[in-house]
Amino acid sequence: MITIETGMALAAGLGTRMRPLTLTRPKALVEVNGKPLLDHVLDRFADVGVSSAVVNIHHFADQMRDHLSQRADPPALRISDESELVLETGGGLVKARPLLGDDPVFVSNIDALWAEGETAELDRLRAAWTGDEMDALLLLARREDTLGYGGAGDFFLEAEGRVRRRGSADSAPYVFAGTQILNPAVIDGYREEAFSLNRIWDALLAKGRVHGLVMDAFWMHVGDPDARDAAEGRLT
Repeated sequence: MITIETGMALAAGLGTRMRPLTLTRPKALVEVNGKPLLDHVLDRFADVGVSSAVVNIHHFADQMRDHLSQRADPPALRISDESELVLETGGGLVKARPLLGDDPVFVSNIDALWAEGETAELDRLRAAWTGDEMDALLLLARREDTLGYGGAGDFFLEAEGRVRRRGSADSAPYVFAGTQILNPAVIDGYREEAFSLNRIWDALLAKGRVHGLVMDAFWMHVGDPDARDAAEGRLT
């Protein structure tokens, strides 16, 4: 199993769907079970040995800086500042690229939560990573076994763990659960501008370099106040 020392929490979004909770604070600081969404992610990183985490900020950036400066628990934190322009998921990774190093990194959305089972999901991801075969390893949830997700699914899982997009199909059995391992070298060559991580994935999918791992835990997409309320009490 590889060692992953760096993680990135994608925390710069506007949190529009989380209003009114995000009218006075960033989505990353909305609490579930008394803990900000961001801290759920950072604690999950620390639990599997991540020593350094990058957090991108934009919405209520001063609140984010204050919160991060007061956090004493690991991992060590570095800020990627998008105060002037939010760069979305792909552009955010490009801006943070100098902070990520050259080894595989965890990348997680801050609204992806779950209650761990016997083995931590990030440890399961680490155990499944094979750099010779993949540049992105996505944590997947079974579409019908989720909270806060009402879509038609994102991916099919094919032979040897490769993923294929839903495309024109009515539905797909798996949804991206907001967390992945990424080879940061795949970010190189992209411009620092606002764009979705999907653009990077599409280039990798064409090469068969995106794999998936189905999670054992129950996945919660905490994207709006109703999902936040429903997630209360589901975490232990």
